[in-house]
Amino acid sequence: MQFMPNGNLETSLYPNDLESGSLLTLLQRLNIAIDVASAMDYLHHDCDPPIVHCDLKPANVLLDEDMVAHVADFGLARFLSQNPEEKHSSTLELKGSIGYIAPEYGLGGKASTCGDVYSFGILLPEMLIAKKPTDEMFKESMNKFVSDMDEKQLMNVVDQRLIKHYYEYSKQDFSSDCRSDGSGDNSYSNGPNGNTHLMHKVEECIAGAMRVGLSCIAHHPKDRWTMREALTILHGIKQFILDL
Repeated sequence: MQFMPNGNLETSLYPNDLESGSLLTLLQRLNIAIDVASAMDYLHHDCDPPIVHCDLKPANVLLDEDMVAHVADFGLARFLSQNPEEKHSSTLELKGSIGYIAPEYGLGGKASTCGDVYSFGILLPEMLIAKKPTDEMFKESMNKFVSDMDEKQLMNVVDQRLIKHYYEYSKQDFSSDCRSDGSGDNSYSNGPNGNTHLMHKVEECIAGAMRVGLSCIAHHPKDRWTMREALTILHGIKQFILDL
């Protein structure tokens, strides 16, 4: 494995010094999520036999000098059985990391691509909230916590550094749009409070990414999206941000 100068996703989300730690922007977080989803999609759909990682978590997502994410630590990875009756499972003993393990594994379920999808579905909201799934904030589970919230409530629990970043940007955008004679185009702005149109679009993107996460952590494995489905929607959300 090549040297990864930007460490791993865990240290980027939870720097020891919050003041000096560089902020991962929303676009960077989405790019990382897309990189991870692309890697998992390849393992699940383009490898023969398919490979299940079994331990997807922030510490196992490494970031290179260009902030491109690489999925690492395949110590628990499993090849799926080529038996048609066990197309998506393995009889090998499964381990994983608390907070990211699919609920069916706790009931003796076999390793599956659906289990990796669940882990990704936990990872994605964590990237936006910057709270570990074991945080006391999630008394029952991150799944229930996020699914019980409406869009406005979600904005109150996401990493506030994300909101601040785009709020500051929106104020700059407002200033550049308003000329000294007051003739600038501020049709989407709210005076000194900044560009409310921009902020609304940012919130839509965050909520959309949260919904992708929720679709990946459905309780029943058969109800979860595939990594390919999640990847497709994430690409759409990224393009939405680039078009802002």
